[in-house]
Amino acid sequence: MAFSRRFPRDVKGSPYPNWEEHYLSADEERAIESKQRVENMKLLRECLKDAEEIVKGQGMKDFQTNVVQLAIALFEKRASHSVYWKEEAVKAKFDEKK
Repeated sequence: MAFSRRFPRDVKGSPYPNWEEHYLSADEERAIESKQRVENMKLLRECLKDAEEIVKGQGMKDFQTNVVQLAIALFEKRASHSVYWKEEAVKAKFDEKK
């Protein structure tokens, strides 16, 4: 299923906007997902390093499970914007038509 988003477009003489739905093509969506996958791998590596530093800095025992759990928490927080990139691409298509 293609990624889509609806945007309001002002209608002259009407107080109500006209909602337009814009889609990403399958190729555009795959390109964004591919780029995001690479970024997520890089981000997870950074989170693992950050988690190791936090564990060492707090004097916690250096168990791998602690580091991994902390890294996952950091990753989930940082990677929560994955849909954001698709929305930005669709918004750019909408803005082009203005």
